[in-house]
Amino acid sequence: MEIGELLGSGRTADVYAIDGERVLRRYRIGIDARREAAVIAYVAEHGFPVPDLYPGAGPATDLVMGRLTGPTMLRALVDGGITPEEVGTVLARLLLRLHEIPAKASEDPGDRVLHLDLHPDNVMLTHRGPVVIDWCNSQEGPPGADCAMSAVIIAQVAVDEDNEFAGTARAVLVALLAGLGGAMDFGEGLEQARAGRGANPTLSEREVSLLDDAVRLIRDLRAPARSSG
Repeated sequence: MEIGELLGSGRTADVYAIDGERVLRRYRIGIDARREAAVIAYVAEHGFPVPDLYPGAGPATDLVMGRLTGPTMLRALVDGGITPEEVGTVLARLLLRLHEIPAKASEDPGDRVLHLDLHPDNVMLTHRGPVVIDWCNSQEGPPGADCAMSAVIIAQVAVDEDNEFAGTARAVLVALLAGLGGAMDFGEGLEQARAGRGANPTLSEREVSLLDDAVRLIRDLRAPARSSG
């Protein structure tokens, strides 16, 4: 398989063009992409919007997927193509829709498939609507923890006084919490999200230092989120 131009790089992986219809997502660290592929295939069977999968002939760190055309939701937000309120609402709808899918392996009837990294840069806005990418953190468990993780990720930006998009992130967060309503777990789920985020080895010391303020902001916004539900 011939690899083409580098299309983008994230914290753990690079994405290369293969042809007009396929891309290669290659991890720079030892993550087995076959597990991620299995999750993508499973949620796709339930109608959730994910990239198409193709058979791969490379190492276990490679994932071959359909090439998506369109900006990430983060890029569209920065460029003014979508409002913060729309971003928060779409994220909430995606989370709620994902959590309708039963867990594949867990025997706990309350468990669901969790993305655990669903934020504006992991949603592509395509001709067929929003498509969720980057499933390497996915697990099965209580859906409130997934909602809380998305809220923490966005709140970290919202409390960063040095970030020019802090105000925008706060508006996204308000809309997200309003859209999630009672599905958001402000208790144990939020604490689990804070711990999981803090243990993420790809975060900088500064990002980790913002977690307490991020959790505090989420709890401060709890009453408005409930009243709008």
